[in-house]
Amino acid sequence: MSGDVSDRDIAAFEAGIKLGALYHQFIGTPLSLETVEVVENAISRSVSLQPYVKAVKVRIDREKVRVRTTRFGYCELCGDMLDVQLVVEYRGVKVHASLKFDGEYPLMFLESVESH
Repeated sequence: MSGDVSDRDIAAFEAGIKLGALYHQFIGTPLSLETVEVVENAISRSVSLQPYVKAVKVRIDREKVRVRTTRFGYCELCGDMLDVQLVVEYRGVKVHASLKFDGEYPLMFLESVESH
């Protein structure tokens, strides 16, 4: 690893990788109003297993699920339904990051970076 890469850089990179993987792994998952909480928990628990992840909170917009539910009783998870908060800690650097729909596209954000 190059000396030009700081622990702060690595922590921010790890947060972005976790959010990108979450997004691409779970988009398209079938869900209904009855299973939305189970899907939220499954995503959170899956991501929390990854290195350096300290906390994950996943919220799926239930109104969008309700509106998009088909005559077959379910819809598919779409990026605009997700609101994710993530905390990654690497060597004393704690990164708070999020995935939110910005009105056009789901984007990932660095909310804060703290060094201990």
